[in-house]
This record gives sequence, structure tokens and C-alpha cells, in this order.
Amino acid sequence: MIKIIGIGKIKDKHLEALIEDYTKKISRYHKIEVIEVKDEPIKDDEKAVLDVEASRALSKIKDNEYVILLDLHGKTTDSVKFAKHLDNLFITSSHITFVIGGSLGLGEALLSRANERLKLSDMTFLHGMTRLILVEQIYRSFKILNNETYHK
Repeated sequence: MIKIIGIGKIKDKHLEALIEDYTKKISRYHKIEVIEVKDEPIKDDEKAVLDVEASRALSKIKDNEYVILLDLHGKTTDSVKFAKHLDNLFITSSHITFVIGGSLGLGEALLSRANERLKLSDMTFLHGMTRLILVEQIYRSFKILNNETYHK
């Protein structure tokens, strides 16, 4: 099972449609679930906001899940290595969960729970774009692992 937890809603209907399209494509290979948790309005106490958002995300994560945070301080990889890494993770874990933080980032409790941190780019993306890039890369991984035409 692949789970993607996003803090905050996708506001752009076009992005939402693309994410749903890739999610359907992934479901041909593997079970996938996308969960949105409510984001908090930004306040003076940013740590409190991060704590609330982290708590909401953590409530959707079980103990047996391998958790990968999308984080600007994570490690980078290429598509082929990412595909092989996912393949290897499924040998040891039947549940892989990706978490995309809110506009302020990731709370300390989420950082502590993570098994690893993944950085998509040095650039900053809109929340919806991050989710789209993630599902596209997961789909690409399955195409690579199944030696199917798509990856170049």
C-alpha cells in the first residue's frame, strides 16, 4: 500500500485532475491512497501551527508504515534509483507513506517519526505541484520496474 498524506487541500482543479489521473494509473500496479489533512491558518506561533498539522498527519500513520517525508533538507535521487529504492522498500514494508508538509514545513513530531526524508528539488513548489510531481514519479517508478515504455 502506498499512502500519500498532504497537509492542506489542492485548490487548483486542473492540478487535482492530473493528480487523480496519475493516482488511477498507479492503482493498476499497486494500491494507493491519497489523504488530505486540514492545514492550520498561519499565526504568530508557527511552532504551534506545525505541531497541530503534524498531529493531524500522524493520526493517519500506523506503526508499521515506512514514512518518507518530502523535505527541502532530504536527500535527492534520480528516477531510476527512486524506482529501485521503492522496489526494495516493498520487500521489507508493505506500507509506504509519503508526507507533504504544509506551507510552513514539517513539525518536529513528523520529523522524528520519519524513516527518511526526500528532496524533490532545490526549488520550492506549490503544495499541489509537489503532490503532482510525487505521483508522477511513483508512476514512473512502476513503469521502470516493469520495463514498460514511458521512462526516458
